[in-house]
Amino acid sequence: MRPFALNYARAVREAEVSAPYTYDSALQLNVLPDGGVAAYDYAVLRESAATTSTAGSKTHFDD
Repeated sequence: MRPFALNYARAVREAEVSAPYTYDSALQLNVLPDGGVAAYDYAVLRESAATTSTAGSKTHFDD
């Protein structure tokens, strides 16, 4: 017997992603090619659809 979902499941192709920033382990930040902090560049945040969450703040006082 074959599970119902396997009749309709399709493999998902890996999305090719290229970020305009790289991670700097010394600074522990994402940095732009010019050395600027990626979090300060609003165009990069809009393009990468970066979001923030307030879920932790609702449950933990130290977030």
